[in-house]
Amino acid sequence: MISKERVDFTGLDFHRGEEILIDKPFGWSSFKVVYEIRHAIGWLKIGHAGTLDPYATGLLILCTGKKTKSISDFQNLEKTYSGTITLGKATPSMDLETEALCEKPFSHISEEQIYLLKEEFTGNIMQVPPMYSAIKQNGKNLYKLARAGKTVERQPREINVSSFNITKVELPDIHFEIICSKGTYLRVIANDFGEKLGCGGVLSSLKRSKIGDYSVDDALSVEVFKERLKKSILN
Repeated sequence: MISKERVDFTGLDFHRGEEILIDKPFGWSSFKVVYEIRHAIGWLKIGHAGTLDPYATGLLILCTGKKTKSISDFQNLEKTYSGTITLGKATPSMDLETEALCEKPFSHISEEQIYLLKEEFTGNIMQVPPMYSAIKQNGKNLYKLARAGKTVERQPREINVSSFNITKVELPDIHFEIICSKGTYLRVIANDFGEKLGCGGVLSSLKRSKIGDYSVDDALSVEVFKERLKKSILN
């Protein structure tokens, strides 16, 4: 495992397979992170264990070479996220990537309502994937259809939210920490949460802090990874 603790990169074998913990920066797609690391290691086979949206930050686990066979093992682990739901608006992407469709008053919402409602989003729940997602339907990515102004019917999927904690309420912002299963869209939770309160809601910030027992605190930035790799090659 290549993490923050590993300073010396000599002896790494990316073809045989390495696992890399990366802290994805804001504004980067997961694909861009994979591209940068793949370029650094010499265009060898590489993949990641769970997409993060460009507006999200946090832990990505990358696997190279023969270790790409382990990607599904990481994908099946529970994920821990912290983030913010902002009430009073709704957007097509359910986050801040797109402009607001509407804005509604939220000042009448009480903390008691918020804490009671979160219980409806805990446990096994059904969730409809968003149009702005990489899911394919009839061979086409949903987000491409969404950007063309099209909407198609999506089937709900069962997900599990094992823990949903409200860490602070500062209306219109609700700060939270969630532990959930593979395939959970936090944007949908934000949107549905706002809909049930009658005022709309968007996911205004998101950070993935853990995948199973692997923590973003142990992850490297892309730049630090490349610097340590370059240093090991020069030595």
